[in-house]
Amino acid sequence: MGLRVAVADFNPKAVGIPFADQYFNASTIDVEAICKVAKDFRPDGIMTLATDMPMRSIAAATSMLGLPGISVETALKSTDKWEMIKAFVSNGVEAPQYLFLSDSQDLQAHREEIRYPCVMKPTDNAGSRGVILIQKPDELDSAYQYSRSQSRSGHVIVEEYMKGQEVSVEVVVYHGVPHILAVTDKLTTGAPYFVEMGHSQPSQLPEPDLERIRDLASRAVLSVGIENGPAHVEIILTADGPKMVELGARMGGDCITTHLVPLSTGIDMVKATIDIALGEEPDLRQTLHKASAIRFVGANVGVVRSIGGAEDALSQPNVKHVQFFKHIGDEVTGIHNSLDRAACVIAQANTVREAVEACESGASKLKIEC
Repeated sequence: MGLRVAVADFNPKAVGIPFADQYFNASTIDVEAICKVAKDFRPDGIMTLATDMPMRSIAAATSMLGLPGISVETALKSTDKWEMIKAFVSNGVEAPQYLFLSDSQDLQAHREEIRYPCVMKPTDNAGSRGVILIQKPDELDSAYQYSRSQSRSGHVIVEEYMKGQEVSVEVVVYHGVPHILAVTDKLTTGAPYFVEMGHSQPSQLPEPDLERIRDLASRAVLSVGIENGPAHVEIILTADGPKMVELGARMGGDCITTHLVPLSTGIDMVKATIDIALGEEPDLRQTLHKASAIRFVGANVGVVRSIGGAEDALSQPNVKHVQFFKHIGDEVTGIHNSLDRAACVIAQANTVREAVEACESGASKLKIEC
């Protein structure tokens, strides 16, 4: 694209640094530090890929420099789950019943109001960190300690447990108009931690359900104030219809937007996000009608002694990408959040079934010994 690119990260060994023209040692969640980087570099656009909390820093920096982007208020609504669900409810966006707990005194004051089963989560974290299903009252205190330990602010939110198929929706908003790029079916570990272990697109839900899901996603992104930029929306199709789980004012993670969307639709969502950040019109034309899928792989509990099988996995028909997240010497403690996954396999095929089968075939070739 002919762009000069600077990156910021607190980790001087971050994987993206070698690809950038300039590196700034600054935490992406340090608002003051990122604003200073923006002043020093004087960019024409600022963006992140698929992480929530940096959006607060980016919103502050783009607002300071008068660049395209979401407002500071929208950044808060899209990264704080309490502010988010209040925005949903006040704008008539279907969402679960909820209860906000600021501290342990709040918990004691409102514990009789809680109905079971329910889900507790930190208001300000992501990647399934601190998310837990509570089945009965005697699990409440331990669940609170677990969820609160994953919250920077110490705040948690309790929501009604929603049963149904979970999907995610990739959206690009341009000049206040939401464009739905893909609806993705999701595979999770289920209770109690709900860690995502697979995704596939296009969704196999019936079209009437997909229409309601697309409508809900569109209303949700507008309810938090996104006017220009990407959004990743998570929805559960309950017996009463689709309801919001949460959203992020950024691209979806888990390789959904970097790999699955372009493999299934031909749309380069990363480039579209860059274009919007630069104040240019994104190209959202679908040029492919394929299927894509990803499956994540766990590992036995212990310390990783050896890894292998990537070449065998890549040799399987339709497999496009293999990646290990755990390396020799890493400790594996089970699947409690997204960081606990050990590897992934991505595939592209003519049908979702073929893409999923290719992922599973590739995953069977991976060897992670502990």
